[in-house]
Amino acid sequence: MRSRFTAYVLGDRDHLLRTWHPRTRPDDDDPDPPTVTWTGLRVTVTRDGGLDDDTGVVSFEAGFRTGGRDEVMSETSWFERRAGRWFYVGPLAET
Repeated sequence: MRSRFTAYVLGDRDHLLRTWHPRTRPDDDDPDPPTVTWTGLRVTVTRDGGLDDDTGVVSFEAGFRTGGRDEVMSETSWFERRAGRWFYVGPLAET
């Protein structure tokens, strides 16, 4: 999660796409508009995602600036481990 946020901050599209699960990875090679500046990350909840887990869930708030305004996005993200590496699958559907 933190490495992906850092990749957004740095504009490292390669890292974002490499760590996105193949079944949910977008075709667009630029997942973030250039008008967004990421300003902070706060992880609020983690579930699973340990050494013996194959899935994990992370809830977070990410601060960003766009159009001269500070905003916050919140998401609960689902991750899967494949071949020893973690991949972002997507937002967890709220139930």
